[in-house]
Amino acid sequence: MTRPTESSESKSPSRTNFSDDQIDFGEIFAALWAGKKIVAGVSLVAGLLSIIISLSLPNVYTANSLLSPADQSNGDLSSLMGQYGGLASLAGLSLPSGGDASKAQLGIQLMQSRAFISEFVNRRELLQDLMAVESWNVTTGKITYDADIYDESNNVWTRDTDAPFLPKPSDQEAVKEFIEILTISEDPQTGFVSVSIEHQSPIIAARWLDWLIEDVNAAVKTQDVSEATGSIEYLKQQAANTSLAELQAMFFELIQSQTETVMLAEVRPEYVFKTIDPAVAPEEKSGPNRALICVAGTFLGGIAGCILVLFRRRETSYEHIKTQ
Repeated sequence: MTRPTESSESKSPSRTNFSDDQIDFGEIFAALWAGKKIVAGVSLVAGLLSIIISLSLPNVYTANSLLSPADQSNGDLSSLMGQYGGLASLAGLSLPSGGDASKAQLGIQLMQSRAFISEFVNRRELLQDLMAVESWNVTTGKITYDADIYDESNNVWTRDTDAPFLPKPSDQEAVKEFIEILTISEDPQTGFVSVSIEHQSPIIAARWLDWLIEDVNAAVKTQDVSEATGSIEYLKQQAANTSLAELQAMFFELIQSQTETVMLAEVRPEYVFKTIDPAVAPEEKSGPNRALICVAGTFLGGIAGCILVLFRRRETSYEHIKTQ
């Protein structure tokens, strides 16, 4: 018995209309051209909003300073430690570590450390100018504070926050804000260090930068003097406790080296960084770039308008198919 022959339509797989999945640029262009008024309207609104936003943003000024490492390290002491380390170990003594870390690298890391910035903000009383500034008057040079954050007349923080935050900003908040306005870069070839601070007041930006460099130099100098003084006391005790002439000579030479460290620290105010180009209050703002904000806002508005037109065209097509 002959089996019925299947039709060619049943044998062949179901065909898919790939033309429906392809992008018809002509149709897209036609849809956009038909909705050009919508695109233009959305772009215009976005452009106007961008202008309003850009004009509401305060000017920001950047103070810059170029620094050179003071080329001072504990290299002499380290070489002495290496020279006499074997002799001291044979006598059962341990010498303090000389350390040959670069003072410049130490200063760079210190400027970005939470502990130093927190102490710097509190010691220099920068919190109000860091966290509550609303505007700066270019004519009078007067700072205006945001009343919703800080009441200048009563010296009271009025910020409305939720726990665990308090009206007065914490040290962690101050550190985070200060790091955002601080920029440090080092030239690997020359070793020069560029430091900059941004603020709404150019005078404050330059003043803070000078203070920052001054305090970094002072902090590292104080640390080195303290370590050298402790080493001198230790070496004097070791020299007094030994009767070997060679060990006594070694201790006296080490004491001399540490004494020189203390002396040089006391006579060098720029202990870590030497200022090549000091900070000055900039006359021209560094931001915001209002023209770029307006152009970008208008461009994004145009894209949003195109998407809206295409979306409406798609919804209209679906409604038309459903009615058929």
